[in-house]
Amino acid sequence: MRLQELRTAKRLSQEQIARTLGLKQSNVSKLERRTDMFISTLRRFLEAMGAELEITARFSDEEVVRITQFEDLDRDAELADDEPVVPST
Repeated sequence: MRLQELRTAKRLSQEQIARTLGLKQSNVSKLERRTDMFISTLRRFLEAMGAELEITARFSDEEVVRITQFEDLDRDAELADDEPVVPST
C-alpha cells in the first residue's frame, strides 16, 4: 500500500502529518510520492500516523525473519556523529 493510500485509510490529512513532523504540507506531499527514502524517514512518517515500522525478510522457503538492525536509528545516528567513517577494504 502506498503511503498516501495508508494515510487516507487512516483518515489523516497531510496537514495533520505535517504538524506532527514539524514540516510543511507540501513536504508531506513530496514524501508520499517518493519511491526511495531513508528508513528513518519512513519510520518517522509512519509514527506520525500512529504506526510502528517493522522490517522483515521473506525467503523462498517461506521463512520470515524480522530485521532488528534499524530499531535504534536515533541512538545509532547520535553515535555516528562521534565516530569516524572507516572505508571497507
